[in-house]
Amino acid sequence: MLVLFDIDGTLLIRGAVEHAAALHDAIEETWGLDLRGVRVPVGGRTDPEIARQTLLVGGIDAGRIDERLPLFRERLVARYAELVPDDLSDRLAPGARRALEELAARGARLSLVTGNLEGVARLKLRAAGIGGLFTAGQGGFGSDSEDRTDLPAIARVRAGRAWNGGLAWPRARAVVVGDTPRDIACARADGLRVVCVPTGPHPEDDLVGADALIGSLAELREALVRLGLQPGPSVSSAGAPP
Repeated sequence: MLVLFDIDGTLLIRGAVEHAAALHDAIEETWGLDLRGVRVPVGGRTDPEIARQTLLVGGIDAGRIDERLPLFRERLVARYAELVPDDLSDRLAPGARRALEELAARGARLSLVTGNLEGVARLKLRAAGIGGLFTAGQGGFGSDSEDRTDLPAIARVRAGRAWNGGLAWPRARAVVVGDTPRDIACARADGLRVVCVPTGPHPEDDLVGADALIGSLAELREALVRLGLQPGPSVSSAGAPP
């Protein structure tokens, strides 16, 4: 089984404080504008999409945005590396560590589908003490596509290259875990099931489209069992994913 986790609002609570500061610093450094007063919805969006929406509201035309986005991505990761606390373990969502460790012990493959740039995501999870549970070279990130709906398919392809003989990981054995309607939308765009937790900015009523809605990640394994996604043993010699 491949479990694709969102980060902010799902694995970490208030883990994006320094991330948001780094994003605005990178915008100012790249486009020369202080747009910290601009408010755009950010839940479930990728870093490049958040930057684009902020800049459009701030009066920057799309051509100038596209021209400098690669530089912005570099600067965002560099600035976040300066701002990220040494220890973010106090911001782990309730039940997160135990859920991850239990799934990993049962042979599930843990991966990421997040709007964070990959460099930001890796730094954030390392500071939270759970980075080692997510294999390098796996997942789908805001650095892969500005459109979050592209990310589950990217993550499945990468998982397949590593663990399934080069074939994309099968949809029937993959699930997205998130906290926003955009997590639901990106799962549906790739034909995947989705489990949601109301630990981010969205209440339960916003998440009714999920296949399972749980109070915290402490309930995740039971929800996966109810969906027929019981974690099993590691990949067999025949290459069939668990």
